[in-house]
Amino acid sequence: MQNKFKIYVYPHKADDAFANIFLPVDFNPSGNYASESYFKKALMKSRLITHDPTKADFFFLPFSIARLRHDSRVNVHGIQDFIKEYISNISQKYPYWNRTNGADHFYVACHSAGRTAMDKVEHVQVNAIQVVCSSSYYVSSHVAHKDVSLPQIWPRQGNLVAPISVERNTLAFFAGAINSPVRTRLLEVWKDDPEIFVNFGRLSTPYSQALLRSKFCLHVKGFEVNTARIGDALYYGCVPVIIANYYDLPFNDILNWKSFSLVVPTLDIPLLKDILHRISLKQYTELQKNVLEVRKHFQWHVPPVDYDTFNMVMYELWLRRHVLRIPL
Repeated sequence: MQNKFKIYVYPHKADDAFANIFLPVDFNPSGNYASESYFKKALMKSRLITHDPTKADFFFLPFSIARLRHDSRVNVHGIQDFIKEYISNISQKYPYWNRTNGADHFYVACHSAGRTAMDKVEHVQVNAIQVVCSSSYYVSSHVAHKDVSLPQIWPRQGNLVAPISVERNTLAFFAGAINSPVRTRLLEVWKDDPEIFVNFGRLSTPYSQALLRSKFCLHVKGFEVNTARIGDALYYGCVPVIIANYYDLPFNDILNWKSFSLVVPTLDIPLLKDILHRISLKQYTELQKNVLEVRKHFQWHVPPVDYDTFNMVMYELWLRRHVLRIPL
């Protein structure tokens, strides 16, 4: 893949009016939606870029949904019109969109606003590949066999911690806002339990220590199916428990999620403790060993390194590279 797979990025200059939307940021991204910016930075530093569009397998639409939200000229209410105009412009200026109607094009978005950004250009939703964090089977705009699930990762600097020897005396841990019926139900059932620690306020101990001291870390659907908690759990060697129905998990075409995580239907929240207690020590040891194996796939690097998040996303795209093109 590294030698043959090529991406063409529609060019924009530093003096473009919306250069802040199209060009990579010149700082280390942070926050919940950093994956969107990290992808673009890693792509531009990768060996996959080609400046010859005739050699490209895919064409990258480099607009940033997260930055459009905060641009006063656009903001969240103007994103759909901005995207509509952008697609119109590139389809008139370049011949590449029209030969597949966008089927060999892709864009990246980590904020949930990306889910509705294409509502005024339906053919983008239907044809182009959406590399998005909010990847839910329940949403009609997400097509699992076409689109790619992008992991939401809170960036951390430095080497991965080695938590094998850490004593994990909490059965399960969750911290976050009450912003969904699923989280409300979790709190109702387990708020006073001595083994399952559920916190919806300020933690009395550092978040990292709570993850390190827990055997299982809960990823619970909030406003969307995705959060950064899977990446958090993996980083600290905690086995993720995913309570988010219809979540098209990142790298589902590549990784065996059953080997390093548990998926619990939201209706089974009252059975959570029984489910976790049924995991034997041998099973847990194997799950955690696999957690430490896969967590390299949930890390960003600029420039990218083998098997990191960027290369996993690109492999997912590579699997989708077979499209029919009308000759130019």
